[in-house]
Amino acid sequence: MARVPALVKGPATALLLSAMLMPAPLQAQESDDGFDAIQFNSQRLCFGMSGITQQRALAICDALTLGQNVRARELAQQWVSDEPEAPGAQFSLAEVLFRVEGNLPRALFHLNIAESLTNYSSLGRAMASGNLEWHYLTLSQLSYAHQLIGDQETSLQYLDQISDIYGQDTESFRGWPLIKMKRYDDARESAEKVLAASDNPRDRSRAWNTLCAVELADMRPAESLQACENAMTEDENIAASQATELDTVHLLNASEVSLNLLRFEEAENYLDRASRQIDPDSVGNPWIYKLYLYMNQGRFDAARSALDNMLVWRDSQSPLVGVMNRADHFMVSAIFLMLAGYPDDAARLTQTALNQPDRTGSYTADEAQKDSFAALVNSVAHRMRYERIREDLATRSRFGAWGLRIEALTARFRAWRSARHAASLFANAGTLTNRLRPYAPLDVHIPEWLEPELIALIGPGVMQQLLASTASEGAFALNQGYVFAYQTEIAAQQGRDAAVLAAAEQALAQLPAQEVMLRARVSARLANAAWRSGQQEQALQHYAAALRQDPTILRRLSLALPITPGGSSSEQGAELVSYLSRSPRFRIVDQGLPLEILSTDTPGLCLRDHSGDALSCVELQAPDPVTDAAGDADDSAAQRLARQFHDRTFSLAYTIDRSQRVALLGNSVIFSNQDSGLQQRQDSVLQR
Repeated sequence: MARVPALVKGPATALLLSAMLMPAPLQAQESDDGFDAIQFNSQRLCFGMSGITQQRALAICDALTLGQNVRARELAQQWVSDEPEAPGAQFSLAEVLFRVEGNLPRALFHLNIAESLTNYSSLGRAMASGNLEWHYLTLSQLSYAHQLIGDQETSLQYLDQISDIYGQDTESFRGWPLIKMKRYDDARESAEKVLAASDNPRDRSRAWNTLCAVELADMRPAESLQACENAMTEDENIAASQATELDTVHLLNASEVSLNLLRFEEAENYLDRASRQIDPDSVGNPWIYKLYLYMNQGRFDAARSALDNMLVWRDSQSPLVGVMNRADHFMVSAIFLMLAGYPDDAARLTQTALNQPDRTGSYTADEAQKDSFAALVNSVAHRMRYERIREDLATRSRFGAWGLRIEALTARFRAWRSARHAASLFANAGTLTNRLRPYAPLDVHIPEWLEPELIALIGPGVMQQLLASTASEGAFALNQGYVFAYQTEIAAQQGRDAAVLAAAEQALAQLPAQEVMLRARVSARLANAAWRSGQQEQALQHYAAALRQDPTILRRLSLALPITPGGSSSEQGAELVSYLSRSPRFRIVDQGLPLEILSTDTPGLCLRDHSGDALSCVELQAPDPVTDAAGDADDSAAQRLARQFHDRTFSLAYTIDRSQRVALLGNSVIFSNQDSGLQQRQDSVLQR
């Protein structure tokens, strides 16, 4: 399902999630004919099969089992070089490319060669060739590979070949490709066939997982959650019999459905369970979705910790999984960095997500949805970067800093360009209608507090019509507050202050308390409209509330905070006021929020609400040779304090060192599992 986390398809639900990741589906089923009746001489498993006897293949399997990935690659490459017409050599190299490198294009190339070398049309011919195992493995892997690259029709065709030639029941594997093709009725029919005919817990788990997605597509979240729980029950039976853990995927899907029902605590409980045991073969990283959840709810300390744990889980993933959810890691990291005051890094990460998209075959969300999300966040990151440069320019000479001014214009242009790109990708009535639904099922995850950005992209008039249509279909039956939150944003874009006030008050009264970031956005819009309408006291209350809940909101919405400086009347204080008055984040007024200029030994600024409670207090820090620009060394204390006050007031108070920000871009899939300190960090995560 998309959102948190998009219905993902894990090892237990794939026909052959690749032989080395999930060999169980390749084992013969209990029947008396076809492929399952074949007797193999050897019991030694290689690529999940017990009939492979070639010494070269066994050596490759041994190397993979021992984690000697480079040796496995060399052995497979040498076998292909020596015997290019051997289907086992071609399949083995393809499998190593999947496992060691996560290199799907090259693996597909060798799988296609293996298929051309084993193009058998019957079981008898496959047995007579002596390549039966390689033929079966090749067809299985080709079905999964084509599913990963989005060619679901071809994936189904390979399933049909396996069924026709080997007599193996593949019905339980058909559900997911049918869902990806949005053939929900066919997927439901397929799943019901499996449940009616099969006692195999793996088949039944896959079937219930299919129904979990189908029911949500039909807007039946309660039935969907029950199907997810049934899938978990089947998987728990498998785990108990094999002394393994419950498949992470089922817990993530159940969390997704719970969010769709606005059961926030239940959703978090599923995520907690999913994060207790690192599952390197699961395409879903629960810490991604915990990070989204924590940010939505304004639990920023927990979010900061989740970012660290997410990286540990990511570095433990198998390479194939790494290329399937790489962009997911980029996107959630970019959003947190954007909030923490690193919009430059956020922009780089989102651009990387656009340049290196995920394989989405294991998600209900498609490539276009992920690209549209990446373009949207890229636009917001560049806009925040533009606003931050404007704040910096307020402390510079009015006729200098030309480099910064050019940088600001560049950021503004890039924000506009990404916004146009996102708008073109979102320009579909069906997509937009589903986006308006709270925690939209089956779509890519876009945080609820970011989705109102779509109104400026598409246009408030168009979005108003879509909102009315979506509301009439009962999409907001569980909570009308989301309707009023959208209406607040639409009215703000149209400059209708009275409508903003009315809608915002309704939104704040009805939105779930857990929607902290969305409530902050509504409060900021209400505060701005109230100030423009002459309702200063109400405005200041909501400005303070918005700043407490989301320090980044005024910068993100390009709003100015009314302040009244007081305290020190020294020359330095006057200089500070002059910089703040030029800032796009402040407007100097007579009855604004009090800003105290501290005249102690260490200069400082303290912003308070009308009750005297501190909103942001900053003391002047010594220049940082790492982060400060080369020309900043000669700046006055007032200039440096003004910049530091902006950074601390309008972003989260977290310092993320450069090494970790670089690490967020990821590691080589070949060497990511060879980090000597990885096991220690894994243990640390599991102890939390």
